[in-house]
Amino acid sequence: MSEQSGTAGTTERDNRLRAITTGDWAGWSTWDSDAFEQRAGPFYERVDADGDRVSAFRAGPEHMNGGGFMHGGLLMTFADSALFTIAGAELAGAFGVTMNLSGDFLDSARVGEFIEARGNITRAARSTIFVRGLVTADQRPVLSFTGIIRKVGRR
Repeated sequence: MSEQSGTAGTTERDNRLRAITTGDWAGWSTWDSDAFEQRAGPFYERVDADGDRVSAFRAGPEHMNGGGFMHGGLLMTFADSALFTIAGAELAGAFGVTMNLSGDFLDSARVGEFIEARGNITRAARSTIFVRGLVTADQRPVLSFTGIIRKVGRR
C-alpha cells in the first residue's frame, strides 16, 4: 500500500520530493523519503508542458524476472506510485493511502526501455480519488491500471 503526499511538481517540498537538476533525469523529481520506491525504481515524476502528470523510470536488469522480462510486481509497484503522481493536484497537501489497485498486463517490458505512466482522475470526492492510467514501455502499452486513493489527513 503506497502512501504519499500530494502536489507533484519539480520543486522540493517538505524535504520529501527532491528536484533533479543534472543528468538524464534533470527536470524530474523523485521521492527520497520513500525507501521502497527508491529501491524498486527509483521512480521519477514531473508535470509536462501540457500540464499532464507523468511518472517514469528506465528499465534495468534488476527489474527483470527469471525469463528476462520486467517483473509484474514491479509494474504494479510503479502503477501504485503513479496513482499519487496522477492525483497530485487533487491530493493538494493531503496524505493518502491506496485502497484498491487493479491492473491488466498487456505486453512485456525489457531492459533499457523507458517506462512511463500517465492517466487521469475519473472521480474525486471529499476523501476518495478514483484514478485510471496506462504504463508504456518505449510508448508501447504494457499495463492498464485503475486505483482508488483514500485521503487520510493533512500534511
